[in-house]
Amino acid sequence: MEIGIDSFAMLLTDPATGRLQSAIDRMESVLAEIELADQVGLDVFGMGEHHRENALDSAPAVILAAAAARTKSIRLTSAVAVLSAADPVRLFQEFATLDLISGGRAEIVVGRGSSVEAYPLFGFDLRDYDTLFAEKLDLLLKIREQPNIKWQGRFRPAINGEGVFPRPHQPNLPIWLGVGGTPESFVRAGTLGLPLMVAIIGGSFERFLPLVDLYRRAWDAAGHPRQGQKVGVHALGFVGETDAAAREAFFPGWFQMFSDAGRERGWPPPTKAQFEQMCGPNGAFLVGSPRTVAAKILHINETLRGVSRITFQMSTAALETEAMRRSIEFLGTDVAPLVRGQRP
Repeated sequence: MEIGIDSFAMLLTDPATGRLQSAIDRMESVLAEIELADQVGLDVFGMGEHHRENALDSAPAVILAAAAARTKSIRLTSAVAVLSAADPVRLFQEFATLDLISGGRAEIVVGRGSSVEAYPLFGFDLRDYDTLFAEKLDLLLKIREQPNIKWQGRFRPAINGEGVFPRPHQPNLPIWLGVGGTPESFVRAGTLGLPLMVAIIGGSFERFLPLVDLYRRAWDAAGHPRQGQKVGVHALGFVGETDAAAREAFFPGWFQMFSDAGRERGWPPPTKAQFEQMCGPNGAFLVGSPRTVAAKILHINETLRGVSRITFQMSTAALETEAMRRSIEFLGTDVAPLVRGQRP
């Protein structure tokens, strides 16, 4: 199982002073986090995409390219590229370039995006939410297959054999489909033969098994070879020396992020009781000591009948610089060996 980190490169307000982080300081800390993740042996780092005042990740491929120059082994991917609001040609070129810079370590996770600010920014209608994605995914996959194609759609000018360059170092640049809880998205990934990345940020892992089974049945029905099938899970997580230390470090940033999201989307404000429940044995947060987190990862693997990749979204704790550093170290040097059976 691959273990990694996803970052949203958010600017957070210091609860003690009320001051917003410096953008330069935060960007440097993001790059340092990726460098450390590589040093401790983590497998993958994903960068999110947002287009808002408190986020620095509107151009994830640029951040990942900077990280590529500071790392040696870790794979570099989008957490979710909002393909519906992007140009598939340009997205492919950016990640093909990243693949060359990194020596073949680039991947793309594409999705429709749970944050929708990119749609009006780039001139797209939210009523075309799914149609945009289906068309652009078709184009992206065709470009991956060969540089010179003929293609026509509704939302982008036709391509009449013009070449799409550069080509990546990897013969088949990995493209994952990022999904939430929509059954049709799971079926789409299986039908197209794409690896699946499931965002689970609440509830329980058990409720996603029927959806993952949909993916596997669609995969088999389409006749794809079983060895290419992959299920990944993106979850909120943080590792501390003890369960209490991990919760204490992670809670303030989590509370701020979900309070802000609740005001935007009409959710009720989060509570400490909800947080504690999600950190408990039946909740969807991977927050705790190395042994607690490793046990929960193994539970996810068993519950979903085989998981290829787990990525932690821990950047809400970015203000706790030392705690973030220790969490990344714990993840690479303690959690990963426990999950892989390398440590009793």
